[in-house]
Amino acid sequence: MRAIWKGAVSFGLVSIGVKVYSATEEKDIRFHQVHREDGGRIRYKRTCSVCGEEVTYDDIAKGYDIGGGEMVILTDEDFADLPLSTSHAIDVLEFVPAEQVDPILYNKAYFLEPEGSATKPYVLLRDALSDSERVAIVKVALRQREQLATLRVREGVLLLNTMLWPDEIRRPDFGFLDEDLKVRPPELAMASSLIDSMAGEFEPDAFTDDYRAALQEVIDAKVEGREVVQPEEEEAAPAAAVDLMAALKASVERARAARGEAPSGGGAEPTPISSARSAKKTAAKKAPARKAAEKKAEPAKKTAAKKTPAKKTAEKKAEPAKKAAAKKTPAKKTAAKKSA
Repeated sequence: MRAIWKGAVSFGLVSIGVKVYSATEEKDIRFHQVHREDGGRIRYKRTCSVCGEEVTYDDIAKGYDIGGGEMVILTDEDFADLPLSTSHAIDVLEFVPAEQVDPILYNKAYFLEPEGSATKPYVLLRDALSDSERVAIVKVALRQREQLATLRVREGVLLLNTMLWPDEIRRPDFGFLDEDLKVRPPELAMASSLIDSMAGEFEPDAFTDDYRAALQEVIDAKVEGREVVQPEEEEAAPAAAVDLMAALKASVERARAARGEAPSGGGAEPTPISSARSAKKTAAKKAPARKAAEKKAEPAKKTAAKKTPAKKTAEKKAEPAKKAAAKKTPAKKTAAKKSA
């Protein structure tokens, strides 16, 4: 990385020399405008709209349009007298809880590296900032303009986040904000259930820029002279929902199915379409099991059928024995009388 700015963090009476590096980079694939016939680069000339002559950079100044066709011209000398235009200080103003800074204010991020003998005070500020669980609100002059920024710790390095000024944030002015729209409690509960079913831990590496990857594949194929492999078509977006409640229920069921979870009994009720699909799947799963059970049961039935005649034969053999026992009983009673 190449440092884009050098200066010092002013922390009370402590001054910490730092180098500033861009913390992010865009990965967009860039193109040149070329002539379709021969591939020649398209060049643009800087010409004056009044005299029509081509103008070099040395003859270009900045103009502010005040309306009515009038222009105020500012030179380099005009900018040189402005305060903080060349200041190389990052002034710490105060320390605030991080949650009090609205993310919409954040603009660009920069890494700060200690310079020279500033490593110890740099580490001191870094550790104190981490322990405080706060961010530093600072002012810094970057690219010839004063900017508000925050200073926080990321992966052991001080991170400078420039911010937009409050008057640079637009106010939402939409008609529906004045409408008296009521959300029914069941709809809100179902929407909350959908959020719960799609809840997870944010892992940035799990997401990719599919468009950029596909475009790079097209470029590589052109370079290598091979056929472009078309990516798989993504599932079409669902049509606009007519029944909001039904759409929420179907969304909950879809999210749970994507996670491999079984539908909950006390949560969303299945839609007619999902119920029919579930019934078909269940029947398809049960059919092989039934056949297997029937096959296993057939030998048992045959065995039971074979055992039935044997039981009858045993019963017939037992009948004479029962009759003989019945005849012996009176003889025992007679013998008992004689002995008495």
